[in-house]
Amino acid sequence: MRTLIFTSLLLAAGAASAQANAPQPGQVLAAGTLPDEASKAAVLAKLREVYGADKVVDQISIDKVATPANWNSYVQKLITPDLKQISRGQLKIDGSTVSLRGEVGNEAVRQRIASNIATSLNPTYTVNNGLRVSAADQGVLDSALANRIVEFESGKAELTPTGKAILDEMVVALRKLNNRKVDIIGHTDSAGLRATNQGLSQARAEAVKAYLASHGINGDLLTASGQGPDRPIASNDTAEGRARNRRIEFRMAQ
Repeated sequence: MRTLIFTSLLLAAGAASAQANAPQPGQVLAAGTLPDEASKAAVLAKLREVYGADKVVDQISIDKVATPANWNSYVQKLITPDLKQISRGQLKIDGSTVSLRGEVGNEAVRQRIASNIATSLNPTYTVNNGLRVSAADQGVLDSALANRIVEFESGKAELTPTGKAILDEMVVALRKLNNRKVDIIGHTDSAGLRATNQGLSQARAEAVKAYLASHGINGDLLTASGQGPDRPIASNDTAEGRARNRRIEFRMAQ
């Protein structure tokens, strides 16, 4: 049985890949071998449903390989929004062996994701849980941001005085990381056109990068990407939820 691998780089942008068509920040690489076009189409459709059609990089090949009974249906059960909580992660499905690795925000999330995967499969499957809680360097960034929102002028990529004040604190935190690379990820709510939100989130991430670089942080260590409305952390049905979704995220790069 050949391996089907989904490399998901969701909270932290930037993929390390030896393949020619490496994914860009925020994209998901689907690679491996499947027995037929129908299986491939089903996998890609599910990935695109979870992550968005433009986020999935297809490097799946077709060849004569054997799969366990009902394998396609089990793969479908494994591709869930839970995977979007994993940073620098990989879901590897090799026959009846499922391996998961990457970083999550806390121990409760790590256990919940592993439990959900195990209960979605039958007893013949083996699940290797390689998830780990984010490293200490990520904690430096999280503590500096302290769940605050980097604010911009409405509908623009222009930082407000409050937003600049938070970034001044982020400059101090970034200097503690000894030249580690950091991904700056912009997010929006779901109001308006998706394409507009995507562009705005990218522009805001670039504005944050430029501000940090202008205050002494090496720009080569910073990567800016926009996720638009694709990764909400709250309901877009309320003003409070939309405000929480309009945010800048800082993640340690791989």
